[in-house]
Amino acid sequence: MNQAKAFREGPLSDFRPDERLVRDSDLVTKIGLCELRLMKDARWPWLVLVPQRPGASEVFDLTPLDQTMLTFETTLVAEALKKVTGAAKINTGALGNIVRQLHVHVIARSEGDPNWPGPVWGFGAAEPRSAEETKAFSAKLLDALTP
Repeated sequence: MNQAKAFREGPLSDFRPDERLVRDSDLVTKIGLCELRLMKDARWPWLVLVPQRPGASEVFDLTPLDQTMLTFETTLVAEALKKVTGAAKINTGALGNIVRQLHVHVIARSEGDPNWPGPVWGFGAAEPRSAEETKAFSAKLLDALTP
């Protein structure tokens, strides 16, 4: 079996999120394919979807079905985030230059937020969110995700 095929067939039980994602975000829920995580930076409503596939670093490492699920879950989360925040724009991106494990950022942006209209990456220092704020935001988001 070639290495790419092994990535595609890795069981969910072998999945572990990168330690930097764990350190920098809180788990909100597991949707299906992905873990949904909330970044620990109160400056932006910033979510991360992490496909639960060990060894995947690129979208093309996923099976066609998983690629479809990732697109579906990204759209589902983006719509819920826009509903909860009323943001002017929802930005999505999968960079992976520092954390190679495949993950997709979904960020709510509004005019006047820190560094608008520039990028969120590398701008200033993260501002922590309280446990109560994290719980309240996560509850609103989960409510918006529920049909």
